[in-house]
Amino acid sequence: MSAPEDLAAVTALVAEVEQQERELTLARFTHDDAWRLGCLLVELATERDLAVTVDVRKGTQQVFHAAREGTTADNDSWVERKVRVVQRFGASSYLVGLRARAKGTDFNAQHQLPLQEYAAHGGAFPVRVDGVGVVGTVTVSGLPQADDHALVVEALRDLVDRRA
Repeated sequence: MSAPEDLAAVTALVAEVEQQERELTLARFTHDDAWRLGCLLVELATERDLAVTVDVRKGTQQVFHAAREGTTADNDSWVERKVRVVQRFGASSYLVGLRARAKGTDFNAQHQLPLQEYAAHGGAFPVRVDGVGVVGTVTVSGLPQADDHALVVEALRDLVDRRA
């Protein structure tokens, strides 16, 4: 960040993502829900012709994984690295990275975690159940990080709204 307005923009984005995490909680999260969420993400990606990998986990179990045309094994690596961030910090990979930027530092330097194992880039989001906490992760890889994050948020919001 080179200018004060950059810090203000990052700080505002941190607040927005924190609000998303508060709002996007579920009453329950079953294997069938994980499958539906994964299918919804693939449908959105197909409609928009997006080359993404989609991954949904309940706990540490991978329940759904799909890679669209145009992705590579590198996207699988990004998924794993982003998921580790959510599992370790209990927040979206995007939020964790933004919080580091808001402090004027880099996530990996701040936490001294290996770059090959942790990626605080947008796209992995904690699946939270009311009264329970984080019970899984949903991840997209293949787009710029803000777009990966936005696609996950859109699908989770749809799932939350369907249950309301």
